[in-house]
Amino acid sequence: MTDQSYQPTIAGLKAFAAVADKRHFGSAAESLGVSQPSLSQALASLETGLGMKLVERSTRRVFLTSEGDALLPRATAAIEAVDMFTAAAGGVSRPLSGALRLGLIPTVAPYVLPGILRNLGVQLPDLSLRVVEDQTSRLLDALRRNSIDAAMLALPADATGMIEVPMYDEDFVLALPHGHPLAGRSRVDPASLADLPLLLLDEGHCLRDQALEVCRLAGVRPDIGATRAASLATAVQCVEGGLGVTLIPQTAVQTETARGALAIAGFARPRPGRRIGLVMRATSGREDEYRQLARVITTAIVGAGDGAARPAQA
Repeated sequence: MTDQSYQPTIAGLKAFAAVADKRHFGSAAESLGVSQPSLSQALASLETGLGMKLVERSTRRVFLTSEGDALLPRATAAIEAVDMFTAAAGGVSRPLSGALRLGLIPTVAPYVLPGILRNLGVQLPDLSLRVVEDQTSRLLDALRRNSIDAAMLALPADATGMIEVPMYDEDFVLALPHGHPLAGRSRVDPASLADLPLLLLDEGHCLRDQALEVCRLAGVRPDIGATRAASLATAVQCVEGGLGVTLIPQTAVQTETARGALAIAGFARPRPGRRIGLVMRATSGREDEYRQLARVITTAIVGAGDGAARPAQA
């Protein structure tokens, strides 16, 4: 039974949340910047004070007990509240300073991150950015667990308890092998996808769903090739090798065509595309700061001068 006078320490709560997130004591300790014995001691003290086991560890895996699973959201909320208190105490006059953990989906990160980092270094020199690249569902889970602070995702994310800030819009273009009859055209009918071997990313990538949605809106069932790729870069290489065609976002064109082995075609209006935005927890208490961050990042991407992206319109 829990001693009602017991007050958990923030170190114990952070140890519990980190182990729950990483499911590995060594990785959890590394994420917190502490030694593994210190982390284990903090977790053990928390469990002793509560009078219950939160985490079970076998020789092969770490998992939460039913009690730990039930209490994890409360621990995450408590950690977030302490972080907000600390930020308010030390950074009211200096918003967007210190460490910020930003998630990005794989079809965004490689193409816009260099420009973002350069711009943030100038515009927000006190901000220390930590980047996490992952698929949408896992980034949303990380947001809920307070493992990241905000994420750049394709909108709408439609996630409960999240705020979405639209940032920029971009078109999709058709990536083709050199010499393809459609190469260089600017008004390709999306219905043409019915006759093309379309290469898709693996399940879980939002670009896969978006490509299929383009086909659905065009009223076609595409000829989906047997080849699937874990990354957009791999899909592009398959296209270069003549295995099919694929859709890529406009911001990826400059990078993916740099080798000179890829041809591009544009779609007829209204061109299919996507909207990228910044997603944050509604409970973070830092909406104004993150909206400022979204504006700075949008300026970096739209201001690149290549016309690949345009500010999101309401």
